Amino acid sequence: MTPLISVQDLRVSFRMSKTQTVEAVTGVSFDIPANATVALVGESGSGKSVSAMSIVRLLPDNAMVNASSKILYNGRDLLIAPIEDMRLLRGKDISVVFQEPMSSLNPVFTVGEQLAEVLRIHLRLSSRQALDRAMELMAEVGIPNPKERLKSYPHELSGGQQQRVMIAMAIACEPKLLIADEPTTALDVTVQRQIMELLAGLQQNKKMSILFISHDLGLVGEIANQVVVMRNGEVREAGPVGSIFKTPTDAYTQALLACRPRLDSRPRRLAVIDDIVNKRPLVTEQRICTPAKGPALIEVKGLSKDYPLKAGLFKRSVFQAVKQADFSLHKGRTLGVVGESGSGKTTLGMMLTRLTDASAGSIMFDGCDLALLNAAQMRKYRSRIQIIFQNPYASLNPRFTVGQILVEPMRIHSIGQNDEDRARLALTLIEKVGLNRADFGKYPHEFSGGQRQRIAIARCLTMRPEVIVCDESVSALDVSVQATVLNLLLDLQEEFGLTYLFISHDLAVVKYMADEILVMSEGSIVERGSSEEIYARPQHPYTQQLLGAIPRGLATAS
Repeated sequence: MTPLISVQDLRVSFRMSKTQTVEAVTGVSFDIPANATVALVGESGSGKSVSAMSIVRLLPDNAMVNASSKILYNGRDLLIAPIEDMRLLRGKDISVVFQEPMSSLNPVFTVGEQLAEVLRIHLRLSSRQALDRAMELMAEVGIPNPKERLKSYPHELSGGQQQRVMIAMAIACEPKLLIADEPTTALDVTVQRQIMELLAGLQQNKKMSILFISHDLGLVGEIANQVVVMRNGEVREAGPVGSIFKTPTDAYTQALLACRPRLDSRPRRLAVIDDIVNKRPLVTEQRICTPAKGPALIEVKGLSKDYPLKAGLFKRSVFQAVKQADFSLHKGRTLGVVGESGSGKTTLGMMLTRLTDASAGSIMFDGCDLALLNAAQMRKYRSRIQIIFQNPYASLNPRFTVGQILVEPMRIHSIGQNDEDRARLALTLIEKVGLNRADFGKYPHEFSGGQRQRIAIARCLTMRPEVIVCDESVSALDVSVQATVLNLLLDLQEEFGLTYLFISHDLAVVKYMADEILVMSEGSIVERGSSEEIYARPQHPYTQQLLGAIPRGLATAS
């Protein structure tokens, strides 16, 4: 049977300068059958997105495709098709759903206008017909009150609703192929579940093919028929999803499957890529929850955060982001906080570090209520409570070298006798987080996402903190890099007796890391308990809903 798309010997290089080129994809070949879902799997930099974007010719200007490469669609080689033909093809026969909907939606037009534009251009509908069809599409992808939502601007929709609008735009012309490039990476587990079910339903109803790009093997196991595993621009393994997941033959595929934290075990160390590839013995000894000993290091009572909202000319209303939160942190333990976006997790962490002021409540630390301190009084406590932010690309100053990033906070807080002493401390920390001393003089753009997160962790350690708030600090990382960073956090906790407030919407990661878990919904803590209790016997319907939404594709595929 002739495939819908056949990628043959794809080779793509990028011109970095007049004399330097980098080969991103080297001889990649795979087929996409009609009415099927093929998944491209691999870490960042493996060539997944470059391969997919080559199909629609949406590569950067410095990309060079080898003349021997072919991408066949209905007997035509898309790589040599006239650009006018490709413009007609994009959005009509082949559509793309990108990872970040806010970067793809125009902020100055309503979502209705943007949907209607696709229909007018490709289907030649009138403005009235296009808006009517846009409303039908909004309903089809599960957006409530579609008639009203047509008038909404992108910023007025949630992340899940924005992604649904992108999917509606992509399926508007009933394409033969939908390319979904990491479409659920930034979404909560429940919204992620809804998007995956939506894509699977659309694939069956529309009889279209999907090229699904992801590094999350749990998701791939639920949606894909075929899997193509890529690394360093090459196909390492390909085949039916069941056989790939059950009996992978390539060491790299085995490593990707082993890196992900499991719900049924908690080894003292997670496997990383090099462990599997180099056939090192894996750690089977299980982690045991650290018991709470002695008085709490930090005791939080009635912590609340209200944001005033303007309801009218003379009326004011209040949005309660966090409502009467009570919890305690004990030395050497990890308190996990889980919940969807908007549940209050990050606000809780920001109030604990006093980066956001609480509206009510107390934060007792070493006999002092941090909630009552002014900026000057709080300064001496800042070194003792640090935070690792979610995005390692935005949290480091691009104009500073790694050495400057680490030395500056020590200078501000008078840690070390002089800059020479601080530089020595910084070099020690660089090695402590698994980087090289030679990295001291490099800039953030010279590092990968996982390496940047290690730098952010080293910056926290310069302050010699007692408490670290990890705010979605591994959610932007590949599973293999994520495993490396989680192992690092546990090693540092054991060495320095650190206390973590670990915030995440990834429930498998939280279960692996946390001794105790708080479940938050709409600003309230709705359930708490040990990680084993929460996962084995969830009591609150919201907790049960979160656990039910965890991708279990690895088990399904096997």
